[in-house]
Amino acid sequence: MKEQGLERLKELRQLLKIEREEDFEQYKAHFARNNINYRKEKGVTWYPVVITNTEIGLGEYLSIDIERTTNHNEPHQFSNGKNVALFSQQHPDEKQLNGTIKIINPNKIRLNLSVDELPDWCDDGKLGINLLFDEASYKEMDIALEKVINANHTRLAHLRDVLYGIKPPVFDKVDESLKITGLNESQNEAVRKIVAAKDVAIIHGPPGTGKTTTLVQAIRQTLLTEKQILVCSPSNTAVDLLTEKLHREGINVLRLGNPARVSEDVMNNTLDAKIAAHVSYKDLKNYLKMADEYFRMAGKYKRTFGKEEREQRQLYYNEARKILSEARVLEDYILYEQFDKAQVIACTPVVSSNRMMRDKQFTSVFIDEAAQALEPLCWIPISRSNRVIFAGDHFQLPPTVKSKRAEDAGLKETLFERSMAIENASVMLNTQYRMHETIMNFSNKQFYNSNLVAHTSVKDSVLSFDDNDFLLRTPFDFIDTAGCGFTEITNPESLSTANPEEATLLINHLKSVLEQYELNNKFGKLITIGIISPYKEQVQHLTNKVAEDEFLKNYLSQIAIKTIDGFQGQERDVIYISLVRSNDTMEIGFLSDTRRMNVALTRAKKKLVVIGDSATLGNHPFYKSFLDYADSVNAYKSAWEFL
Repeated sequence: MKEQGLERLKELRQLLKIEREEDFEQYKAHFARNNINYRKEKGVTWYPVVITNTEIGLGEYLSIDIERTTNHNEPHQFSNGKNVALFSQQHPDEKQLNGTIKIINPNKIRLNLSVDELPDWCDDGKLGINLLFDEASYKEMDIALEKVINANHTRLAHLRDVLYGIKPPVFDKVDESLKITGLNESQNEAVRKIVAAKDVAIIHGPPGTGKTTTLVQAIRQTLLTEKQILVCSPSNTAVDLLTEKLHREGINVLRLGNPARVSEDVMNNTLDAKIAAHVSYKDLKNYLKMADEYFRMAGKYKRTFGKEEREQRQLYYNEARKILSEARVLEDYILYEQFDKAQVIACTPVVSSNRMMRDKQFTSVFIDEAAQALEPLCWIPISRSNRVIFAGDHFQLPPTVKSKRAEDAGLKETLFERSMAIENASVMLNTQYRMHETIMNFSNKQFYNSNLVAHTSVKDSVLSFDDNDFLLRTPFDFIDTAGCGFTEITNPESLSTANPEEATLLINHLKSVLEQYELNNKFGKLITIGIISPYKEQVQHLTNKVAEDEFLKNYLSQIAIKTIDGFQGQERDVIYISLVRSNDTMEIGFLSDTRRMNVALTRAKKKLVVIGDSATLGNHPFYKSFLDYADSVNAYKSAWEFL
């Protein structure tokens, strides 16, 4: 059995190589196939840009500010922490300058570069930046897998055998007297399980069951016996949410990496903010300012100069490097203090392997949204911990795998799913606090063996209890477009699908709901709306229609339109889902990914409206059950009623 586990890990390593190759090929094809204008449209290139500021940065040699001179506020894929390359169209043969995005605004980026000075070609204009391929993640995952495979008679070897079902997990006697006020019984049971676990414990948190709240309390309890804990998630947003909630509990959290949400609680916990608040920061800034001044003086000697100037330039550089060296010593001291004082270090799994964390070993690592993380990704933080606590739901979003070959061979199977098979290691949270019982029950039956219970605070929650408000008093509607002639269309460039008539129906229905809500909204309470479609083309189509509609312009701040992935972990009062697919061959494409649909169907609190073609969907067993469920709760409507 142990040999089987090792074989699986070796196979994983090969699958990761296949995935990396596919990812890189897609990246190369994107840049090779498309000219600079297309890349700008796709948001992977900014051009033209200008350098507006250069200075010595913390932990790096140089920081530069870059601004777009045209195409202001156009959408893009740049984000904090991503690697980019500064290039020159004027000097296409010059080596690009690689850097990491430190701060990003709609039209401005601060880059950290690991060079002393900018090359001369930066002075000649025609500059741009490209997104680079993310090599670091693959490298760290491969290193972690190698460590796990070669582990022998170590704590990591033992954890590997437990997680692969070769050895049983060990638990201390559960302390039944541990009851945290504010947690329900299943949440308290999960905390008790975590406190007792020596190897592994799992919080299985279906939608709306308070997984994050439970996780925060489990971390608090663990800190009673441990000085420092590592908390990870593959999602930056999930790391931020945990950081925010732990901070509010009075826990000293050090947020490494790049916050996705610019909330003050999160920003104050970042390494940069903690360094800036340190008593010695002023001295550090003075060192950097002096070094910067010497670099500037050296930089005045450009291209053609004699022996004396060359020597003078060298003196300036030597002085700058000397001061910089003193600054690094002070910076390392400040850094050490931040890492030493932190009770929780929160980051993504890849960041947990960075140079400042290399020598750290933890008693516990908590991995949130673990069902979304590739197995090799989870091994990065686990390889530096004595035990692991997983939290997530393997019936929601799976990890993204780009290679079909790697996916079919099992790269999509997560360590969370594998661990769910371990006897007595997991606790399912069974009370949900988000949605009306009717919205909950289809997913409850399909995915959770009908074990979920809607809390009394949400069980009967609707937009209106007045029988005359026929659009507001029902928590769930399925609007069937079969026979209406609504036909899907595929964009030949993006290969994504849209259904314009279905989008029009959705917009008209939403306007009717809002008009009825406004007539009855005596207290002026704002209503939050989410519009979801599995297809980017339909999301774009719906976004345009909402923006162009005079009536809906008043509600823009209350409406979010995204793909399913964009709504993970979120909720709205009202959710519309446009299923798009309508064709004679009953092709439903990736609507067959039922875990994704589970996410979409469980975002609504008071009203869920699903629009789709039953003739196209009905052959798939999941959607057949869904249509039957809609019928059984009187949620079935024909689109003809609204045309």
